[in-house]
Amino acid sequence: MKFKTKKSAAKRVKVTANGFLKTRRANKSHLLSHKSSKRKRRLSQARILKGTIAKNLRMMLGGLN
Repeated sequence: MKFKTKKSAAKRVKVTANGFLKTRRANKSHLLSHKSSKRKRRLSQARILKGTIAKNLRMMLGGLN
């Protein structure tokens, strides 16, 4: 059985060449003036998702991939 892709998830997550799920971190869009440069730099880096969150997102992205 095929699953439809949840477009809201597909816009936020990217599958890497090794099959990991990559996404951007939260808290980097506004209210940046009081956050330190170090914190903002860390928030700019992508995050590799693992565990249950990754498993659930894989199902949202079309199932068994």
